[in-house]
This record gives sequence, C-alpha cells and structure tokens, in this order.
Amino acid sequence: MAAFSLWRKVRQKLRRSRRPMWQLGCLLIMLAAIAANMNPANAAARSIDAAVQTYDALQGKPESGARSVIAALSDQRAKVTVKLRRIYICGIEAENIGVLSAKDTLDMMRKHPEWTAVLDEQGGVVMEQRIDDLSEACKRSAYFGLDKEGNLSLFDGSPKREKVLRTFFQLDVNYMESSLPQERIDELMRGIRISDKDEFNSVLSTFGDYALDRTEKVMKRTL
Repeated sequence: MAAFSLWRKVRQKLRRSRRPMWQLGCLLIMLAAIAANMNPANAAARSIDAAVQTYDALQGKPESGARSVIAALSDQRAKVTVKLRRIYICGIEAENIGVLSAKDTLDMMRKHPEWTAVLDEQGGVVMEQRIDDLSEACKRSAYFGLDKEGNLSLFDGSPKREKVLRTFFQLDVNYMESSLPQERIDELMRGIRISDKDEFNSVLSTFGDYALDRTEKVMKRTL
C-alpha cells in the first residue's frame, strides 16, 4: 500500500509540472548572467565561458585544477598533505596518502595524467581518480528506485530509507505505466538491487527509454 500511495503522489505531481524546476532555475540564472555582463567588447567571450562552465556544472564534471596545483607547488618547499579520492559510477572512497614534498606530489601527478587534482581549503592536494565500476560499498547495498519527485535514483539500501546516492533523470510515469508490465513497475517501487556494473547499466538502459526529456523529444518528432 505504501508503494502504491507514493506512486500515485508522483503521478499527480508530474502531471501538474512536466518540467523539473531546477532546469528552469538554471536557465534563468544563465540568461541573467549573460545579460548582466553583456557589452560589445567581451560579450561573446563571456557568454561562451559561462555556457561551458554552467554545462560542466550541470553534468557534474569536475573542473581540472591540475594547472593551478602545479603552479602552487612549483616554487613550494614545504610539504603538503596529499589525499586520493576514488570516484566510482556509484560511490566515493577516500584515502590519505600522506605528507609529501612538492616534488614527490608533482611526480605522482605526472605518473597519473588521467587523474585530476585540486587544492583543498587547507592548501592540501586532493587527487581524483574516476573508476568505471561500483565501489565495494555500493556492491553491497545499492538499489535503484523512484524518489518522491519521480526521478530514477540510486539509493544506499532500500528506497524506503530515502538515502539517495545519485539522481539520474525524471521518468515519464504515464508513458512508463502504459508500456511496462506492472510487475516491473512494482519492482522499481520496491527497489532494484544491483551488485555490479552490468546490472547498473542494464537498469539505466531499461528505464532510460522512459526519461521525460527523451519521451518529449519522441513525441515532437511524431507530430
């Protein structure tokens, strides 16, 4: 009964508002920023920079701080605290590498050009390694499910605990309800357990067909 009640609330909410509010908010912010900085000399350059930075932020892409780290360490004699953050498609793990000289830190960056690096608030170096797999913690307890806003989300434990690890996209629940067997919908409402990358990709592939933006584009093409 609880799952049915949540499903009904999601459907009612999405019928009232087909577009996620955060998308509208981001669009307004981008337009305001471009308008405020508009002048003949630098309007084009600023608009391009703002668009690229905003796109990266919305996509969750980290800004590459390698150049600033190299510049900060090039003339530094004091040692720095170095940490490694492993960012998985599900989950994050942190490791304290230790206190290294600036030279050793730069050598580590050169050995791993695929890593990104940033300076933390204390002046330490945080290196980030992106791994195309699930973390061990996610392999033990990750579930796909539907949050209260109708988004396909990844949860730490059962979706009933409402501990969201990552949100992917809003689902067109009406289209999904008319296309998928009720058993599959019920499974999503209870939570779909995943323990490896193949299961992760399989769920995303299945429900990606019912992403709200994608179904709207399909409807426009058929008109």
